[in-house]
Amino acid sequence: MLTGRELVRLVRERAGHPASSRELMQLLKIPREERAAFRRQLKALVAEGALVEVRGKRYGLADMMDLVVGRLQANAGGSAFVVPVGPRAEAGSDVFVPAGGLGEAMHGDRVVARVERRRAGDRPEGRIVRILERANQTLVGRFDVGPAGLGFVTPFDQRLTADVAVAPGQDGGASAGQMVTVEITRWPTETRGPVGRVVEVLGRLDEPGVDVAVIVRKFGLPDAHGAAALAEARRLVAGRDAPRAMHARRRDVEGRTDFRGLDVVTIDGEHARDFDDAISIEPLANGHFRLGVHIADVSHYVGEGSALDAEAFDRGTSVYFPDRAIHMFPDDLATGLCSLNPRVDRLVQSCLMEVDRRGAVRRREFHDGVIRTRERMTYADVNAILTGGDPAVRERYAPLVPMFERMRELFGILNGRRRRLGAIDFDFDEAEVRLDEEGQVEAIVAAERNVAHRIVEEFMLLANETVAEYLEASGVPGLYRVHEAPDPLKVAQFEAFVAGLGHTLGAPPAEVRPRHFQALLETIHGRPAERAVAALMLRTMQKARYAPENLGHFGLAFESYTHFTSPIRRYPDLVVHRLLRAARAGQLPAADREHLEDELPETARVASDRERRADEAERELLQWKKVRFMADKVGDEFEGYVTGVAPFGLFVQLTEHLVDGLVHVSTLGDDYYRFAEEAYALRGENTGKQYRLGDRVRVRVLRVDFDRRQIDLGLAGTLEAARREKPSRRPAKEPRGSLRRLAVRPGRNARQRGRGKR
Repeated sequence: MLTGRELVRLVRERAGHPASSRELMQLLKIPREERAAFRRQLKALVAEGALVEVRGKRYGLADMMDLVVGRLQANAGGSAFVVPVGPRAEAGSDVFVPAGGLGEAMHGDRVVARVERRRAGDRPEGRIVRILERANQTLVGRFDVGPAGLGFVTPFDQRLTADVAVAPGQDGGASAGQMVTVEITRWPTETRGPVGRVVEVLGRLDEPGVDVAVIVRKFGLPDAHGAAALAEARRLVAGRDAPRAMHARRRDVEGRTDFRGLDVVTIDGEHARDFDDAISIEPLANGHFRLGVHIADVSHYVGEGSALDAEAFDRGTSVYFPDRAIHMFPDDLATGLCSLNPRVDRLVQSCLMEVDRRGAVRRREFHDGVIRTRERMTYADVNAILTGGDPAVRERYAPLVPMFERMRELFGILNGRRRRLGAIDFDFDEAEVRLDEEGQVEAIVAAERNVAHRIVEEFMLLANETVAEYLEASGVPGLYRVHEAPDPLKVAQFEAFVAGLGHTLGAPPAEVRPRHFQALLETIHGRPAERAVAALMLRTMQKARYAPENLGHFGLAFESYTHFTSPIRRYPDLVVHRLLRAARAGQLPAADREHLEDELPETARVASDRERRADEAERELLQWKKVRFMADKVGDEFEGYVTGVAPFGLFVQLTEHLVDGLVHVSTLGDDYYRFAEEAYALRGENTGKQYRLGDRVRVRVLRVDFDRRQIDLGLAGTLEAARREKPSRRPAKEPRGSLRRLAVRPGRNARQRGRGKR
C-alpha cells in the first residue's frame, strides 16, 4: 500500500489533470484488493489538504489549480490572510482575502482559497472556496443583551469580528457582562452572522481565575484529562500509596544499565514539580569529561497508540501560566512515576558523551538506564555554590561541590565552542510575574538567569545535538527541530536599518551566516542601540519548528538538532525517544519504516501548531496580567525604550516593569508624523524630529484599556508641551475601560519553563 507522500508524488508525476478515483486507480495501477483502502486514503489526503476535490468528484493538486491550502489568519478589520501549510508551503506566499471573500470561514479555520488576481510585488488575492477544518466549534466572549431583548456574544478574540446571536432560552442562565463559552450552531454566511448557544458561564472578568479560564477556552487548550488517559495513569501507579516517592518496579529495572552509583542531580526552579532531566559528570584520565544527560523514560510507560499517547499528541506540550500549569500528562505520571524525583529509582534514557577540551564529543553512548538522584538542586543554590553567594549552601552540599565546579568548567568549554561556530545568543530580559501571599500580582520583574541556568541549557543543547546526529547517521526516520536561514529580503531590510546606525552584517543577504549576526551583537553590546538591533534581528529570523527532514538549526549553528530532553512536557521529545530506541535496536522493519515516514510529517505539523498555540496563550495571559498590574498607575510616568514602530504609533517597553504599551500617533501633537519604513522611525514633517527603534523615551500612562488588553501611553515631553499651549483645557474624565477598581487574585506561581526550546 502506498504511503500518503508517495501517492501525492505519483499524482503529480502521472496525472496531468484533476482525475476521478477510478482514473487514478488505473493510472497508478492500484490492485483490486487495495482499492477500498485507496479511496479512504484519498479522502484523508483531501481532509489534510494534500489533495483538493473539485467538481465531478475529481482530485487534483492545489498548486496546479491556483488553489492554496492553509490556515486563515483574520484581523480586527474583517479581512484575512491564508497562510499555506504543508511541505510545499513557501515563506511569503500568503493569500490576501478581503472581507467579502471569507464566506462561512472564521479565523483559525483550515481552508482552501482560490487565487483570483496577482499583482506584481504584492501578495496574491483570492477568496475562500472550501473549509477543511473548523478551528473551534466553540468560542469565548462576553454575553450581552440588545435593545430588543435578544442575546449575543462578543468574541474575546478580536480577530473574530462577528457577534454570535443567542436565541431566547439558549443563554445558559448567563447575565449581561459575564464571560461565557458559546457553541456555534449555525455558521456565518456572507449575509448573516453566526448563531449559537451558551454552554458555559465563566463569570465576570474581574473575578479571580476567570482570566485563565477565558484564555484556556479561547485557545482551545484541553484542561482536564480524559477518563481513558486517567485510567491508564492510575493503572501504572496501582498499589502505590505515594506516586511522587515510588520506586521503579524491579521488573522494569531488569536489563537496564545501572547508574545508581553515580552522583546524579536535577537542577530546576524552586517551584518546579516535574523533573525531566538529570545530570552527572566525571573527569577522565585523558583530561576529557564524561557528561551524562539522563532523561525521564516516559516512552517505557506510554505506549504508542495508547490513550495517554493519543491525548499527549493532541496537547502537544504542557502550558505554563503564572499561577498554574496545564500538564501534557496526568499528575500521576508528570509529577510522580516519570518525574526524576530525589532519592528514588527512576527509569531514564541516558546520553553519555565524552567531551574533549575543545567541546567536541569524542564518544557517545545511549542506554536504557536507571538512576537515583542524590539531590534535587535549585538554580539559586547551584549559583550560590559557584559564586560564593552563601557559604552555608556550599557547606550543606560540600560532597557535591567538586561536581558543580566541573560542570562550570565544562560549561565554559561548550559555550566557547558554540561561540566559535557562530551561534546566535539572544539574551533578552523575560518578564516574571511575582505574586504575594494572597496570590495578587505585586511586581513584574526581569526573570533571573544565572550561571546555573546557563550550565543546564548548555548541557541540554549538547545532548539534543548528539541525539540528532546519531538518528541521522542511523538511517532511521527522524523528527528534528529545525530553524531555517532567514529570508534574504528580510535580511536586506535589516541590513539597511543597521547601516543607518553605522553597522553592517558584513555579508550579502543571501550568504549571511549565524556568525555574522553574532558578530554584530558583540559589536553593539552595551550600546544604546543594542536592544533595538537585537529585537529587530529576532524578527528577521524564521521561527523554529519540527520537521521529519534534518534542515539544520540556523540560530544555534548546528547541522543537526532535535528535542530529546523534555518528554514529560513536549510530545516531540517522546517521539524522539521511541525513534532513538528503534535506531539502537538496529534494522528497522520495512513496514515500521513506511509507517514512520507516513506519520512523522503530520506529527511535526501538529506539534509545531500546538507549540505556537501554547506560546500565544502564555503570552496573552501574561499581557493580561500586565494590564491588570498597570490599572492603578494611570497618570504615572516611566522610562522606556521604543521596541516597535508602525504607521499608527510607537510601541514602548517600560524599563521598570517590562510592560509594553502603545504611543498612538494621534498623541504626538507637536507635528505631523510620517512612518519611515526603511528607518523604522516616525518623522515630523515640520520639526524634523524623529523617534526610532531603540530610542529611550519618557512616557506617561494615559489609559488602561481592558477590552483590548492594551496600555495607552503618551510621550511625557509632547504631552507637557501640549498642556502649556492649551492651559484652559478641561481635565479628561477617567478613560472608559480603566481598571482602577479591578483586583487580581490568582493562585500561587507554578510557572515552569521547558528546556532547550530553541
